[in-house]
Amino acid sequence: MTTVHQEKADSKTSSESETFPEKHGTTVPGEKSKEDQEIDNLNYPPPWKYEKYFIGGYSHGRMIKFENPKTMYKAINLFAGVAIMFYGYDQGVMSQVNLNPHYQELMGIAPIEGNQRNVAALGGIVSVYYGGTLIGALVAGSLADRMGRIKAVVFGSLWALLGAVLQASAMNITWMCCARVIAGVGVGAIDCVIPVWSAEVSSHSARGAFLAIEFFMNIGGLALAYWIEYFAYLDPNKEMAWRTPLALQIVFILIIGFGINFFPESPRWLMKMGREQESRDVLKATRDADVEYELKTIKQVVKYELETSGANHYAAMLLPKDKYSKQLRWRVFLAVWLQIMQELVGIGVITVYAVDLFQDAGFGLQLSKLLAGFNNISYMFSVVFAVYTLDRYGRRSTMVWGAVGMALELLIAGILDKYAQIKGPHQRSFGAGVATLTFLYTATFGATWLTTPWLYPTEIFPLNVRAKGGAWSVVGWSIGNGIVTMITPFLFQAISYGTLLLLFGLNIFCIPFIILMYPETAGRSLEQMDTFFEHGGSWNVFTASHRIRDKGIDDW
Repeated sequence: MTTVHQEKADSKTSSESETFPEKHGTTVPGEKSKEDQEIDNLNYPPPWKYEKYFIGGYSHGRMIKFENPKTMYKAINLFAGVAIMFYGYDQGVMSQVNLNPHYQELMGIAPIEGNQRNVAALGGIVSVYYGGTLIGALVAGSLADRMGRIKAVVFGSLWALLGAVLQASAMNITWMCCARVIAGVGVGAIDCVIPVWSAEVSSHSARGAFLAIEFFMNIGGLALAYWIEYFAYLDPNKEMAWRTPLALQIVFILIIGFGINFFPESPRWLMKMGREQESRDVLKATRDADVEYELKTIKQVVKYELETSGANHYAAMLLPKDKYSKQLRWRVFLAVWLQIMQELVGIGVITVYAVDLFQDAGFGLQLSKLLAGFNNISYMFSVVFAVYTLDRYGRRSTMVWGAVGMALELLIAGILDKYAQIKGPHQRSFGAGVATLTFLYTATFGATWLTTPWLYPTEIFPLNVRAKGGAWSVVGWSIGNGIVTMITPFLFQAISYGTLLLLFGLNIFCIPFIILMYPETAGRSLEQMDTFFEHGGSWNVFTASHRIRDKGIDDW
């Protein structure tokens, strides 16, 4: 039974609720909630004071516009593909330059065969490039967070342009090594920022396919460099045969450095800088659905990440002082180690030194060059499979089964290579087996491991350190490539077919790391991954997933 006193109290409470809705946790229709008000009143960082000294950058007025967002999506995809194609071209351009007799004599590294000093110098010229990519990635990762993704790409393009000019005009080994480092700085910067930029302007449901298409063009660049050099080598002028392919890098660089200025900036970076309307405009230009929900989600994440902006430094990511920084250190490890594993499974050995591999299997020089060239074409088309597998079957399954397949192919190839090096009636048959399995290996890698180590870092790092996360990824790639390209010439001379058996063991070695340590990211928004690392609390993905579900978060 309700008393008169209680009725008066209830009436008073109801009246107060109408007058002061925030006091009782309700909101007047049309009035923003307390959370929305906090988001709208964020303390955004000011523009970087040195930004004005860097050329290029995003402009809404200059940005190309299409009526259909899908057309913009395709244009971004194509442009990012050209940038990644340049990376492939630049990485593969030295494969036949190293074989050019005029180049070897001018660099003072002839003869190669049986001369340890010259073998070391040859590997050094190739691997010193990755020291530059490491530096370029770290610098560009910082710049991309301070002044935007687009300006960071322009910065990298200028360094790459200088490096290309110096490489094409090199007159001695010191000149070439310096040019390789400078070019590496530029490529490392571009390589660090482009995957981050393309991931942030695409929707999370298609990031895998987006990047897989780009890497189809990446291997297209590798194949293009190889075949340009192959036909250039037929020219009696052996000097132009190696200088021309190096000079053609300039065409790519001009397209990238100039063209990027006509594309949209990352909506997440724009929001972080308080440029909400520009962020909304970019989302409208690149999405074919309502953008307000995604915009609000980005703002919520920006709020959290601005509160933890003290972690947005390389030192803080390696030497954490709080829980949030410890999460970042784990993400850094995952990104770096994944890139190193990508090189441990052996692709650098097979692609850069494919001609040596085929010669060891009993083929002549010219036939070995042709086989290496066709292997690159097969490699390029294998990436098409990743377009369908990455988003459909996930990153983890793709890498695990890829490593299993590559391990078996390398094991059989290594055994056959042993007998292919023995003179006899069956030598040619064993050599053909080695060539077939080499083709299968590179195709398997292209369909599984090529794209994932580049896609993964863009999906696990929060906004305020996403560019630096991409930089750490390139650091891992640089370390892995630098080591592999330096020691591979020695491996072929020292253990011959044993090189393939060593790579078999390394593929098996990598599988448990993928299964136990790497969470699935396919189909999850960039913001959902923040939830995993915040609440997981374990290096073991199975344990972390159970802990998250125990907290009532059913995304995992």
